[in-house]
Amino acid sequence: MSAVPKAQLTEAEYLDKERKAEFKSEFYKGQMFAMSGASREHILIAGNLVGELRTQFKGRCCEVYSNDMRVRIPATGLYTYPDVVIVCGEPEFIDAEVDTLLNPTVLIEILSPSTESYDRGTKATQYRRIPSLREHVLISQERPHVEVLSRQEDGNWLLLEASDLDQAMTLLSVSVSVPMREIYDRITFEAAPATESA
Repeated sequence: MSAVPKAQLTEAEYLDKERKAEFKSEFYKGQMFAMSGASREHILIAGNLVGELRTQFKGRCCEVYSNDMRVRIPATGLYTYPDVVIVCGEPEFIDAEVDTLLNPTVLIEILSPSTESYDRGTKATQYRRIPSLREHVLISQERPHVEVLSRQEDGNWLLLEASDLDQAMTLLSVSVSVPMREIYDRITFEAAPATESA
């Protein structure tokens, strides 16, 4: 006996359902995927980032959004909610609802154990197909570690990492630098296990 296939939704049907829904869902290839909740550390890191970036963008033509701004990836049709979104210049939206961005400059994901492989794999590959995207950032919530992937002139991506609280996350495309201590403010990390002496 075969399983009954799920009905495929159009993008318009997804947007209609999503805009009325109590909880957020991503959309890909005709299917909606419910998003899981976030940990305290995840929420704190996102809030720290939005606060720091908003301060640095005062008087500039850049906007920063939390995880409630939906992004559509035109090349693949994925609708998703990055943890933090930056757009510099005039934001472009899918329609007059102004809730689905098409031209992000920087996308930031805070890695969770349950989503890390997706955020690093399928989602990252799709993000890099957005023509406007200049930088893609991955932030660990389990240890001080930030990875910034920057699009180069030749279209290749350069990886820069910061793993020390005395360093900073630098986003060259939007001319900001956020100290790691501010990103991880109020976050306590487990001590590394001690090694046994011989």
